[in-house]
Amino acid sequence: MAETVVQPSRSRDLDKLLLRPGNIIGNNFDPGQELRDDLAEYVKVLVVGAGGLGCELLKDLALSGFKKLEVIDMDTIEVTNLNRQFLFRFEDVGKPKAEVAAKRVMERISGVNIKPHYCRIEEKDIDFYSDFSIIVLGLDSIEARSYINAVACSFLEYDSDDKPRDETMKPLVDGGTEGFKGHARVIMPGVTPCFECTIWLFPPQVKFPLCTLAETPRTAAHCIEYAHLIKWDEVHSGKTFDPDDPEHMKWIYNEAVKRAELFGIPGVTYSLTQGVVKNIIPAIASTNAIVSAACALEALKITTGCSKTLSNYLTYNGAEGLHTKVTEFVRDKDCLVCGPGVLIELETSVTLQKFIDLLEKHPDLLLSKASVTHQGSSLYMQAPPVLEEMTRSNLNLPLFDLMGKTSRGTIHVTGTTSKNDTKTSVLRKLRVFFKGVDGVTDMDMAGGA
Repeated sequence: MAETVVQPSRSRDLDKLLLRPGNIIGNNFDPGQELRDDLAEYVKVLVVGAGGLGCELLKDLALSGFKKLEVIDMDTIEVTNLNRQFLFRFEDVGKPKAEVAAKRVMERISGVNIKPHYCRIEEKDIDFYSDFSIIVLGLDSIEARSYINAVACSFLEYDSDDKPRDETMKPLVDGGTEGFKGHARVIMPGVTPCFECTIWLFPPQVKFPLCTLAETPRTAAHCIEYAHLIKWDEVHSGKTFDPDDPEHMKWIYNEAVKRAELFGIPGVTYSLTQGVVKNIIPAIASTNAIVSAACALEALKITTGCSKTLSNYLTYNGAEGLHTKVTEFVRDKDCLVCGPGVLIELETSVTLQKFIDLLEKHPDLLLSKASVTHQGSSLYMQAPPVLEEMTRSNLNLPLFDLMGKTSRGTIHVTGTTSKNDTKTSVLRKLRVFFKGVDGVTDMDMAGGA
């Protein structure tokens, strides 16, 4: 009688982590089949970004036992993506990255469900992000990282002793690559440093003197920046350049080629034009794979407790040989993003409109065009127009009344602020106290009546 060949389980390697105890496990680790099943059934993961790193993350997370995934990305597929973003094919050019990436992973890995979102991250409200157990980032933008970091930290609540409440933490795993270099980091809001606590890790963007661009260009980058910073405004007076518009980028490329030919400078290509204008460093597929593996493992450790998590910043350098290092950065206790929130004291008569006006003048906020939410309810929304019209009547009502006439509460505001002459979208958490209610007196806080 022929022996029955037992096929190895697809979850064999995962079972080694989840079905047996270990020596460096997390505090709440309970090994067993039920843990693996719960990972697939109850844990929801949001992947932000579906580019080179995002494609790897979706694949790795799906193969690590996560069955409920969602991915958000605003970009469409370009020919230049195909050399490293392995989920895409030539026939996919022009299609949304999130939709194609989700489809390809579901085709290859049975049982996984991935819901794509083809939009900007700012277009989703806070309730959308609250639905996930963990958020994993595969972004190439400091502004986008900062925004998602603020969203995750906005869910964090503190007790009366200003200690973070564990059940309100929204873990973040952030990955990033630059050529042969990369990083993976774990952000536990209120415990480990958030993105804003270590914003100094990211060097400022290289800027060229305008006199060099206009008079003595010496490199292909000079020609591209001339077309971007000088020529565009000369030809398109008053029209804002959109780096995500292919027609705008093509115009910059064509003008840069003319400039380069005039001065005999070689090397201007469309991909280089994108890199210079968007400050993009060429991506290496192997770096994406290594960093993604580190991020997926940290996501598994956080959600299951099968091992202690990274503390808290891993760097990888494959430019010369291979070097990895883990650095434990310290959280900034005065951080405006992951801290308890900016304290603002108000009179009970202050209207919502006056409160929004105060945000523009507050030295720690300088927030314009603010939208305001309280306990998941929209008090005022700047956009879309239909929501603005629906909430406009609240502007003349006292904020005290809109917050249920409580002496204190947490408000979330989104808007724009200027940093280094660049406007960026931000989300901030505010702790509002009302004078003369339940014993609240003048607390000498920033803000005013």
